[in-house]
Amino acid sequence: MNKKFFIPLIAFFALVGLLLFGLNNDPKLIPSPFIGQPAPDFKLPKLYKPDETVSAKDMEGEVWILNIWASWCAPCRAEHKVLTSLIAKEKVPTIGMNYKDYGTEDYGDEAVKWLATLGNPYTAVAVDAEGKAGIDWGVVGVPETFVMDKKGIVRYKFTGPIYPEAVDDIIIPLIDKLRKEAG
Repeated sequence: MNKKFFIPLIAFFALVGLLLFGLNNDPKLIPSPFIGQPAPDFKLPKLYKPDETVSAKDMEGEVWILNIWASWCAPCRAEHKVLTSLIAKEKVPTIGMNYKDYGTEDYGDEAVKWLATLGNPYTAVAVDAEGKAGIDWGVVGVPETFVMDKKGIVRYKFTGPIYPEAVDDIIIPLIDKLRKEAG
């Protein structure tokens, strides 16, 4: 056979191999550039009181969680019970950032219904209608969960729905450690 035939064939299989290798990477394991950096600030309207705002600065001095979710997000629904249990057990202040909740004439209706049905574990619910704050946080999909220390430094990011093993093995030990470090 001709060499001209083998070169494109080898290149094709090499490309397919690289693509398959990339598909095997777990997005939860991709490091975040925000780890060890100050949490991006935001000032967003509260879901239940849109004339009031909530920001990352409001949480200074606390170990806290930011959970970015949407009512249209099936994985968000799947993680909600686990997240609710974590927040209740650890009594950790948590901002729920409702991300780009489309589909209603009156923005927020679906989020209010969703929380009324599943329960509202959050200290505050921020509304990120346009997704700009989510972009500042590097959100590539929902849900995403971040843990911050008392100084407002991002210490951990979990991409996708959190699950009990991650809570028990990673998140709770981290929260305990950060609370002890901060005095």
